[in-house]
This record gives sequence, structure tokens and C-alpha cells, in this order.
Amino acid sequence: QVQLVESGGGLVQAGGSLRLSCGGNVRTFRLYDVGWFRQAPGKEREFVVGINWSGDSTSATDSVKGRFTISRDNAKNTVYLQMNSLKPEDTAVYYCAAAAGSFRAQARRTPDDYNYWGQGTQVTVSA
Repeated sequence: QVQLVESGGGLVQAGGSLRLSCGGNVRTFRLYDVGWFRQAPGKEREFVVGINWSGDSTSATDSVKGRFTISRDNAKNTVYLQMNSLKPEDTAVYYCAAAAGSFRAQARRTPDDYNYWGQGTQVTVSA
């Protein structure tokens, strides 16, 4: 059973940066597609960024393009979300998700594509 642990959330002023980490507890984590989703109070969970197993493909929702970057360090079984130029509307609980087994060429964007989810980490951006 894959377990995902997020870290790196916190409180930051608008314009600031945070880096979130998502660690997987299996040696084969390098073969998993990984995505970051977020959910703000009263809103549905939404896709933020994703990366395929090889790291060759990434995808981002329009509102974060140019500000957020996803990357992976397979030697550390970790995927990172670098968030720059943060805005108050980025405030949400951020969730890491993973899916295995298909060697897809493209990053996944929909929640139903993912099998495993972390507990979430709170990101709060003050104005």
C-alpha cells in the first residue's frame, strides 16, 4: 500500500514562495505518475499540476502556469511543487496524489486517474 506524505505548507505573504514535498514509501515510487490538487473552503478539489512517471511530461492548470513548477527526485522518492508569486487565491489545502502502472507519456489531470492520496497540507497566502 502506497502512503504519501506531504510537507512544506504554511503561511506566506502574497508574492512569496513555498515548496511542497510529497514523499512516497515504496521503492517503485519512481514509476508513479504524481499530481498536486488543492481544495479551498467551499470549493471542489481542483487539479494544480501533474508529472508523469518519467518526468518527461508535466501539466499545469492555467491559473498557476508560470508560477508553479512540479519536479521529481527519484533517488529520494519525492515530488516537489515549487510555488512562486503566491496569491491569496492560492490559499487551500494541497493534496499529493499518485497513480501507478501505466507508463503513460502524459501527466494525469483528473482526480479519478489517481489511486493514492496524501493527507494534505495547508497553504495560506495573506494579502
